[in-house]
Amino acid sequence: MDNLLANLNITVNENLYVKNPETTDLGKKIIEHSILLIHEIGFEAFTFKKLGEKIQSNESSIYRYFESKHKLLLYLSSWYWSWIEYKLAFATTNISDPIEKLSNAIIVVTEEIKDDISTRHINESILNKIIICEFTKTFLTKEVDEENKKGFFLVYQSVVNRIITMIEEVNPNYKYAKTLASSIVEGSLHQHYLKEHFQNITNLSESNCLPAFYIDLIKKTLL
Repeated sequence: MDNLLANLNITVNENLYVKNPETTDLGKKIIEHSILLIHEIGFEAFTFKKLGEKIQSNESSIYRYFESKHKLLLYLSSWYWSWIEYKLAFATTNISDPIEKLSNAIIVVTEEIKDDISTRHINESILNKIIICEFTKTFLTKEVDEENKKGFFLVYQSVVNRIITMIEEVNPNYKYAKTLASSIVEGSLHQHYLKEHFQNITNLSESNCLPAFYIDLIKKTLL
């Protein structure tokens, strides 16, 4: 699958950037080091000035690519969910058994993420940690409805919708497919957060059991 992913170009909503960072070395450097810096100091403390110091570039050069750090976080989130969607597509293609297909999808969205070496300027493992900690900050805002209309969350919703379809294939009569699918995706991020900060209230701290938990849950719920 990694070889297939290497041949794919991940596209992000063009309204999230001023200039596409994938088109220049500086743009890729901005993406690479913004991931590292946000992970290091957190999104609240992150500024373009600090990023500029890290990459030895003027703060103004970063604004040529992103108009705000909020748009940058939206860009990183959209890139991440696009990457997850590609992984979902490859993990479930040519599988006829609905429960096997859904199980494979659950593994993709719940497993611990490792870096994909085919994307040299993006460390997916660290980006995943940012998504776990910071993703809700992209939409828990007053502007969420307007940004949703602009399509900023389309890829994230597409990931959830893929899982909704798979749930309905397993059990067309199940009435809560949307709620179950979104709960799996969001719940996975929350459980990984608990593993890092509240280990006493999740079994994930004891073993890498999250895919097994959700697969057990969907089988008992849908079958």
